[in-house]
Amino acid sequence: MATVDDLCPAFAPFFGLAGAASAMIMSALGAAYGTAKAGIGIAGVGTFKPEIMMKCLIPVVMAGIVAVYGLVVAVLIANDLNPANPYSLFAGFVHLGAGLSCGFAGLAAGYAIGAVGDAGVRAYLFQPRMFVGMVLILIFAEVLGLYGLIVSLILNTKAKSTCS
Repeated sequence: MATVDDLCPAFAPFFGLAGAASAMIMSALGAAYGTAKAGIGIAGVGTFKPEIMMKCLIPVVMAGIVAVYGLVVAVLIANDLNPANPYSLFAGFVHLGAGLSCGFAGLAAGYAIGAVGDAGVRAYLFQPRMFVGMVLILIFAEVLGLYGLIVSLILNTKAKSTCS
């Protein structure tokens, strides 16, 4: 029979905090990489055709959305953490899994958006018909981060902090 100390040890909130931190940090890293990589391509395009700059900002906006996914998950996990309430080890591991799934998916999505955005805006410079294809591929890359957000939300609903 498990005791209360076994179900809700003092270190259990560490895993929840690690999940919140990993969701935010890795999603922000993915968004930063995607923004920087796509920004390099946009800077190159802007020197040749400044009139297409606004259309070329789509990858940067999409990369920024990835960080919002991590922010949402981190806030949801942080809302379950309260020193006045018991916090179970199960909830800590579930929150860690939720944070890692969102964080790694955001990192992968940001990397994909950056690579596609850089190549896509450069291709759009020479062939305007490439715009639709670039946007479609960017949507598929963004969906990777959305999948991580959905899994994190489902996991977050399963986290129960009962210690009895």
